[in-house]
Amino acid sequence: MDDETAPQKGTVTQRAIERIKAMIGEGRLEPGQRLPTERDLAAQLGMSRSSMREAIRALTVLGVLEARHGSGIYVTRLEAGDLLETFGVVADLSRGPQLVELLEIRRTLESTATALAAARITEDQLAEVEKHLAAMNATDDPEEILAHDLAFHREIAVAAGNETMAAILEGLSSRTFRARVWRGYQEEGAYARTRREHAAIHRALAAHDPEAARAAAAAHVAEVEQWLRAQLGP
Repeated sequence: MDDETAPQKGTVTQRAIERIKAMIGEGRLEPGQRLPTERDLAAQLGMSRSSMREAIRALTVLGVLEARHGSGIYVTRLEAGDLLETFGVVADLSRGPQLVELLEIRRTLESTATALAAARITEDQLAEVEKHLAAMNATDDPEEILAHDLAFHREIAVAAGNETMAAILEGLSSRTFRARVWRGYQEEGAYARTRREHAAIHRALAAHDPEAARAAAAAHVAEVEQWLRAQLGP
């Protein structure tokens, strides 16, 4: 009996999720607003309390809703960074061909973000990028290089001026995978090459040359793709 009812329950819960999302999308629930009680919301939408409870739990995990202890359930600020946090989990857990696919997406977005940054970056932001580049060049410690590599690309994504794109790139920037890449580069003696790639990105940003920045960023991620494909073998 349980096997027969499980799919139905899933369908009802999904419908409850869609109803709550519709209320937010239509402006009936605003960012920061407290949800009606579980009972009132279930009655309002004509659904069971158990389905509503499951829907609220799912939307909380996704970052659409947040539970405040002793206060109730609220709609979050609905900012891209909060809603796209699950990207990071996907990137960290991906293996093999799926990682290659994620790198292809990152190559497209990172080259676009770097081109936008070349046109929009401020002197203060450029100085931050240069600081992390210098720190990368001053050490052979993979952990230190990793930290500054992540910060280097994060500063560029922020300078692009598109918060949603920056949030997606942050999610695609798996620390676990990047650590593996840097350890691999250390073993292959490939630090010099990747430092040249970062330097080329910085030069294009400093010159405020969007097309050069786009090409340098695309070439950099393409090198990581090539390295991963070599690791995976034929």
